[in-house]
Amino acid sequence: MSVKLGVAPIAWSNDDMPELGGDTTLEQCLSEASQAGYIGIESGGKFPKKSSELIPKLKEFNLNLCSGWYGANLRKNSVQEERKAIQEQLTLFKDCKSPCIVFAEVSGSIQGDPNKKLSTRPQMDNDEWKSFCKKISEMGKYLEDEGMPLAYHHHMGTVIETQKDTERLMENTHESVKLTLDTGHMLFAQGDSKKIINDFCERLKHVHCKDIRENVLEKSLKNDYSFRQAFLEGAFTVPGDGCINYKPLFDILKQKNYSGWLVVEAEQDPAKANPFEYAKIGYKYLTKTLTASKIDLSIN
Repeated sequence: MSVKLGVAPIAWSNDDMPELGGDTTLEQCLSEASQAGYIGIESGGKFPKKSSELIPKLKEFNLNLCSGWYGANLRKNSVQEERKAIQEQLTLFKDCKSPCIVFAEVSGSIQGDPNKKLSTRPQMDNDEWKSFCKKISEMGKYLEDEGMPLAYHHHMGTVIETQKDTERLMENTHESVKLTLDTGHMLFAQGDSKKIINDFCERLKHVHCKDIRENVLEKSLKNDYSFRQAFLEGAFTVPGDGCINYKPLFDILKQKNYSGWLVVEAEQDPAKANPFEYAKIGYKYLTKTLTASKIDLSIN
């Protein structure tokens, strides 16, 4: 088995807060991601939406498209409406040979609202859970048939946030619904990434390696910060700079023969946390820890 290392562009430019890294060019982001050692990058708001433009740009910097975020509204939309809404991104990702779409339900989400405390995030009753899981299963089967797996991302401030939410989703959806595990979001929600990997590794399609600054996490939970306030105060960082020990997680991935992407992702203010320097910190830590877990690293 071998894994591939990618990085998310959110460290350079934040799509939810355009003022963070707003002046940073796509070329700088791609160049620095490549220089830091990564062979893949997820999509972002500054990326071209047409493969005829994006593929040459990625090739210029020796990068692959290793997925990207899709915010769904299945709680409000029909499956047919969501299928229509995803077409442009689906075409782009298929053309670019992305391994999956990082898919998350965002209707009712408070993740971008600076005035909404995390305790006020949306939740579903049993009837809506049944309807939602049915819709997600239909989307999963559709995207599987399209050759572009749906990899569901649990996320703070949304209806699928906690370990319990994630387990319930996996247990009540079709096997075509895969999983993006985000280590930072799982810890923020006080969940156990090791248990998720162990219990659902056959559904695990993608991993976001996001670390946490423990002191900021404790303050965020104690004061019930909004998601935006938490990350602006520095809750998230790259692996090797936070409190998560990735060795036990990688040991399980080795045991389970995981061979997908590991993507370094950390929402930070680029004016305070230089994206290139932090990308290098994350790469150095992950390569060292993967070696310790005897996991091979793919270089192309």
